[in-house]
Amino acid sequence: MNIDNQVSMPRIGDKAPSFKAVTTQGEINFPEQYADSWVILFSHPADFTPVCTSEFMTFASLEQQFEKANCKLVGLSVDGLYSHIAWLRTIKEKIEYKGMKNVEIKFPLIEDITMEVAHKYGMIQPGESSTKAVRAVFVIDPKGIIRAIIYYPLSLGRNFDELYRIIVALQTADAFAIATPADWRPGDDVIVPPAGSCGVASERMAGQQDMTCHDWFFCTKPIAKETVLNTILKK
Repeated sequence: MNIDNQVSMPRIGDKAPSFKAVTTQGEINFPEQYADSWVILFSHPADFTPVCTSEFMTFASLEQQFEKANCKLVGLSVDGLYSHIAWLRTIKEKIEYKGMKNVEIKFPLIEDITMEVAHKYGMIQPGESSTKAVRAVFVIDPKGIIRAIIYYPLSLGRNFDELYRIIVALQTADAFAIATPADWRPGDDVIVPPAGSCGVASERMAGQQDMTCHDWFFCTKPIAKETVLNTILKK
């Protein structure tokens, strides 16, 4: 059977495929048990590999930062539970990298030796590997909807500043009904929905003195960094 045709890859805006699985933190019922949180579900190719080790140490060091943004972390690879446990113990006891040491991985790491979950989420890319999951990232909101998807090849470690920026930007867009421009960070101007015509844009500018319209389709306004962070981050 051609595994490429068994399931279609989930897309942005789709409901995150449900599954139950065993993890290093016990059984998981995904995404139902995360109904009140954002989630980053991410896959890695294999335990006891260097790029994956650097990523897990980085994720663990940033876990509290993601938690403050109401975002949980859930990892996955096609390795078994005992391999996961042994690898995470090795990271804690033996690995020191970029000033990180004694790193304990507290978020769940899913056992997926049957590749059932990996196939549901399109994490197996046969052109890259038919036996390992690529570095997939799914950002899922509290309603269980997939809001962002990023895929990396086996050789490329992820950019964790960008993953955090995505979480904050999506929550900011939802909270303030705006969009975020290229390279946006909290405190930068945001994009307001298009006005529809030059005349309407002029009216809107008259009503909002803090709004700048570069043209009828491109209007921005400031939102203070403190306003964004006070809205998004947990106290």
